[in-house]
Amino acid sequence: MVTTTPSQPPRWLQRWLSRRIPAGAQQHLSHRSIFILPSGFGLLWLLLALLLFLFGTNYQNNLVIGLSLLLGSMFVSVILYSYRNLAGLSLQALPATEVYAGETVAVPLKLSAMNQLYQVQFGYPVGQRVTASTISAQPQTIALPLPTVQRGWLQPGRLLIESRFPLGLCRVWSWVDLDNPLLVYPAQQPAQPQLQGASDDGINANMRQPGIDEFSGLKSWHLGESLKQVAWKQYAQGRGMLSKEFADPQGQPVWLQLPAHLDAMQLEEALRQLCWQVDTLTRQQRLWGLKLPQKVIAPAAGDQHRRSALTALALYQPPPELCDE
Repeated sequence: MVTTTPSQPPRWLQRWLSRRIPAGAQQHLSHRSIFILPSGFGLLWLLLALLLFLFGTNYQNNLVIGLSLLLGSMFVSVILYSYRNLAGLSLQALPATEVYAGETVAVPLKLSAMNQLYQVQFGYPVGQRVTASTISAQPQTIALPLPTVQRGWLQPGRLLIESRFPLGLCRVWSWVDLDNPLLVYPAQQPAQPQLQGASDDGINANMRQPGIDEFSGLKSWHLGESLKQVAWKQYAQGRGMLSKEFADPQGQPVWLQLPAHLDAMQLEEALRQLCWQVDTLTRQQRLWGLKLPQKVIAPAAGDQHRRSALTALALYQPPPELCDE
């Protein structure tokens, strides 16, 4: 269930919360981190109990006085049950999926509790609330939608945890910081890759990957390898059991490069285009490298190489001498 966006706590409250509830990847709610106040409905309930008590004492009506005391005792009981509905809740931040600027990322949280909890809401200041109907000792995972605007590190802020169970007479809540910054890649903008041959920089273009096309050499034979790969000619010459190795040519590596002398708007556009080109070359299984003014990523292939390049693009800051005045 998704509801409205929670509001950001004021700065003075954030400073106080930082001392009382320090940031951490795991949080466990207790009396130190749980706050309770009457809700609007709870204040009306108390007002009604007070009016009934005054009416009963004024007219010496024991039945009305008893009803007012019953309402008051119910309110006190609800305070205890409201606190119990958050006490013992454990939260753990989990790694989020990849996200590009402008997309909404689902922030996963792992929840568990010593006792059964009911109707607990979770939400970040810039996201939407998600309600967990029940939370038990069996760990469960929920995903909180969080919009992204720009590349770089995104600090979600303090997480609001709130419940009005039972009866809605009290609002019990907590603000916790799970210390889970998210890396946002630049938004993708399709563009024709401006590739530079790796041989221009003296890089060896004859790079190969394991395969079956071309013979590349011999290695020691290990138990379990196919006998079809044994170099029988060398075995007959008394050189022992050797295994043939084959390789596939990967082609000449290319470079992606960030243009020089860009203003702020042109820089962000160039980063978006490079982000799209990185994903395109990765899907094509090409060998490529990335040149930035302060960082060079050597030619390679694969998803790990892709993530390294996207991280460099997401965190790129132009040197002072290249900034547009």
